[in-house]
This record gives sequence, structure tokens and C-alpha cells, in this order.
Amino acid sequence: MNLRIIGIDPGTAITGWSILEIINDKIKTIAYGHITTFLQDDTAERLKELSNDLIKIIQKYKPVEAAIEDIFYFKNAKTIIKVSQARGAILLTLENLGISIAEYTPLQVKQAISGYGRAEKKQVQLMVKNILNLSKIPQPDDTADALAIAICHWQSRKMKLIEKLNN
Repeated sequence: MNLRIIGIDPGTAITGWSILEIINDKIKTIAYGHITTFLQDDTAERLKELSNDLIKIIQKYKPVEAAIEDIFYFKNAKTIIKVSQARGAILLTLENLGISIAEYTPLQVKQAISGYGRAEKKQVQLMVKNILNLSKIPQPDDTADALAIAICHWQSRKMKLIEKLNN
């Protein structure tokens, strides 16, 4: 079975993205990067740019499932509002394109990648590098996070399949 997954770490300034392909239960990195928006643009322009860039990525790589980081807690209320707006634009874009969506908290992502839900960011990034057999840790952090989110989705799919077979 071949399956393409897009992993997304949402943000208004920087949104990390990754495309992974699952072939016979083996994971392969297809592409990854980040979308940046301009701070001087107003919020609506930034969200439009984010959506338009995401559409181009999806059209190019044709994923059928998406994994996006869910918001769980932020210290800064202004930050959570901006990230929530970016998530909304991303979710709407994915839904309009007919992409199946799964959402994961940072704790779930860390658990899936490192086996420990409170793992440090650097530890998760190193595990991403090792799991995907990359030559170096992807930068910026948002891109590495997007890869981790996609890996988490792959792991979650495997666990659900195992549960289904055991029932």
C-alpha cells in the first residue's frame, strides 16, 4: 500500500511542512520545508499566502492524508490567537481539497517519536533525523516538527491497524 502524508506544524510567521510516503509499511521522505509570511502584511494577507502556498505543495506532492499539530497550551495569549488563525486557514484549505485530517498534540507527537511525552525538542529532532535516515536535522525547527507530526500519524495508523486486527 502506498500512502502520502503531509505533516504540518502551523504558525503565522513560519509553517513547517513535510511529505512522507509509506510503501509497504516503510517510510520514505519525499520533501519538506517551510512557508514564511511577511510580518508587515496584515493577518488576512498572511493567511491567504499560507493557504495558497499549501495548495501548491498539495498539488505538487498529492498527499491523501494530513497530520497537523493541535494546540494545547500557550503562555502568550497573542501567540495562541495567531497560531489558531493559521490552523484555521490550514484546516479549511485541507478540507476544501478533500484531504483526510488527523490532529495530534505535542505530547502525542513526542510520545510517538521518542517514547516519552515530555522529551526535549532536540531529542525529538534527533529521533526524526534517525527514523528518516536524514543526513542532518532539518531546519528551521518548524520543519523538523512537521516531519515529527507526519511520523506520529504513520505510527498512529499502524497502532489503529494492530488494534483492529486484534479485535
